[in-house]
Amino acid sequence: MPIHEKSLIRPENLVTHEHLELDGIDVSGHWSTFIESREITDYNEALQDEIAALPGGEFIHRCWQCGSCTNACTVNALNPDFNPRYWIYLIRMGFEDELVRDKDIIWQCVSCNKCTYACPRDVFPEGVMKATSHWLELKGYTPKSPAMVFDEEFSSQVFATGKIEDGKVLRRFFARTGQSLFQDWLIALVRGLLTQLPVSLLMKMGLASVFHPRTRNWDAASAAIAEYVTERKEADRRALGLDTQGAE
Repeated sequence: MPIHEKSLIRPENLVTHEHLELDGIDVSGHWSTFIESREITDYNEALQDEIAALPGGEFIHRCWQCGSCTNACTVNALNPDFNPRYWIYLIRMGFEDELVRDKDIIWQCVSCNKCTYACPRDVFPEGVMKATSHWLELKGYTPKSPAMVFDEEFSSQVFATGKIEDGKVLRRFFARTGQSLFQDWLIALVRGLLTQLPVSLLMKMGLASVFHPRTRNWDAASAAIAEYVTERKEADRRALGLDTQGAE
C-alpha cells in the first residue's frame, strides 16, 4: 500500500523499487515507496490506559498526531530516532512490541519541556515520555536508569531527614552505579568550592556531612510522605496488572 507519513513507519518496512513498471508505465523511484505487508496479532489493547494511569500520561488520549512535539524536541534535533510523536502513535495503537524496540532511547528525554509548550492539545508530551519510561521499568523491560537511581537517593534523603547533604547523595549515587568518586569534574568542583566559599560555610558543610542534621519535627511529615509514596507505587503497579508486593 502507498504511504502518507514516512515518520510513522520503520525504515526496514519501506520498499522502494529501482525498476518497476505497471501496465506499461514506469513507476520506478522514490515516489513509489510502499510499506511491506505485515500481520500483527499481539496488540496490547490496554497500552494507552496503562500509560495514562501513570503520572504524566493522563492526557495522551488528546493527541491528534500534529507532530508539534517532535518538531520542537531538543533531543530529536540531535537524534532523529528520538520521536515522541511516533511513540505516542504506537501507544495509542497498542503496538507494545514496537514501542519496546526503542526502550534504549526513550530515556534520552531531557525534560526541556519544549514539546509541552508547543503542543496545541495539552497532551503534556514530556509527561508522557516520563510515564513511558516508568512503564518500561515497571514492566521489566529496562533496568533503572542512572537518572532514576539519582532521584531515588535524592528523594530518600529528603524523606528521611527533610534536608539534603549533597556529598552523601553523590557518594551513594556513584556507589550504586559503579562509578568512581574521583572524577575530574568533581575534583575541579571541590577545588572551586574550597577556594571560593567562606571558611564558616565550609565548616558548616563539613559538620553536616558527619552529623546529618534533620528538619525539626520531621517525623510526622516523613511518615506521611512514606505512606503516600507506597500508595502511589502500589497504584502504579495495580494499573499495569502487576503484583503490588513488588512496590518498595
